[in-house]
Amino acid sequence: MVRKRVIPCLLLKDRGLVKTVKFKEPKYVGDPINAIRIFNEKEVDELVLLDIEASRLNREPNYELIAEVAGECFMPICYGGGIKTLDHAEKVFSLGVEKISINTAALVDLSLIRQIADKFGSQSVVGSMDCRKGFWGGYSVFSENGTKDTKRSPVEWAQALEVAGVGEIFLNSIDRDGTQKGFDTSLVESVVSQVHVPVIACGGAGSTSDLIDLFDRTGVSAVAAGSLFVFHGKHRAVLISYPDINVLNAG
Repeated sequence: MVRKRVIPCLLLKDRGLVKTVKFKEPKYVGDPINAIRIFNEKEVDELVLLDIEASRLNREPNYELIAEVAGECFMPICYGGGIKTLDHAEKVFSLGVEKISINTAALVDLSLIRQIADKFGSQSVVGSMDCRKGFWGGYSVFSENGTKDTKRSPVEWAQALEVAGVGEIFLNSIDRDGTQKGFDTSLVESVVSQVHVPVIACGGAGSTSDLIDLFDRTGVSAVAAGSLFVFHGKHRAVLISYPDINVLNAG
């Protein structure tokens, strides 16, 4: 049986961690180094770290902070945000990051994926896509932290990312982000069924049951979550946690 991967997804704004709801109203939830130390203790398999402002502000990754994070992290890291050139990617990899996530930059120049994959291997490149459901029920891919509609369908763009050379696809639902109301199963299944690379689904996890349900109902390779691992209770008090993976794999 393939082991189920459950990945904390942490959002960076300035030098702090934040959590959003539908990509809006970022709420400060703590210091990234402290959070990573807690996840180390909980023996998390993998971590996704996304700078939500870098692309929108047209700035490079915060290399100093990435180096600090990588130095503390016992698990593999996937970093995304502000990587627009092969040189940016090389700098991030040199700091100890195992994977990089490319989102807006790929929509501007898809050849960047191939450049990075050719030099570092497809397994090191994750194609990230933020999707929103439209008024008439169709889905569209958005760029620049969910602010710009590209008019591309998730399936079309996922297939383009696969051809370009990504090793995985990070599929994020803007509508479900931070709501903790469950994953958008239709969106996930529509993409998973049309590509041959692993898909990581993110957006909407509110309980361990939501994770198990998505694994059971789709062919998704991994799930990622933010609010589920940083908030506790109906008042959303900040309390970092992580589920018992043995329970998930037994499910």
